[in-house]
Amino acid sequence: MHKDVKEILFGEEELAEIVKRIAGEITRDYKDKNLLLVCVMKGSICFMADLMRKIDLDYKIEFLRAKSYLAGCSESCGEVEIRSEIQNLSEYDVLIVEDIFDSGRTLQKVTEKMLGDGAKSVKCCSLLDKPERRAEEVSMELDYVGEKIPNAFVVGYGLDYDENYRGLPYVGILKREVYEN
Repeated sequence: MHKDVKEILFGEEELAEIVKRIAGEITRDYKDKNLLLVCVMKGSICFMADLMRKIDLDYKIEFLRAKSYLAGCSESCGEVEIRSEIQNLSEYDVLIVEDIFDSGRTLQKVTEKMLGDGAKSVKCCSLLDKPERRAEEVSMELDYVGEKIPNAFVVGYGLDYDENYRGLPYVGILKREVYEN
């Protein structure tokens, strides 16, 4: 375990089981649809890579960048910045793949953008759900969720703090003193 991690929430085997379960649900639900997986960068990259290997369907993939955390911050700033070059969504059933559903602002804005850009349908998938942190103005729910977690700052498996810890093979709780200094 990394010296800055207080506790491991989900190890490699647990993450693999979560991914397998979600991939099975997606395979079942999208069998007759034109699926486009949209990875929200950067935190979702590990989850997306594992998920796409387990989905037993034909699909396309795209990427977009969305962020609501400023450098060195442990909480969302409330504003969401989206950078995307995805075009021609009208023929696709879009599944947004996110690492964590926290305040919900980012996923709600990305969903609105995909719908506004003409997607046939938009659903959301998140590895982690932190319901205690949901912003009041967020009205959406997840269609696919890996696990609910407590209100703690988590890193690993793509999730970061100030661009660090993404490569950890597990999801762990970051020690408070690391991000409060």
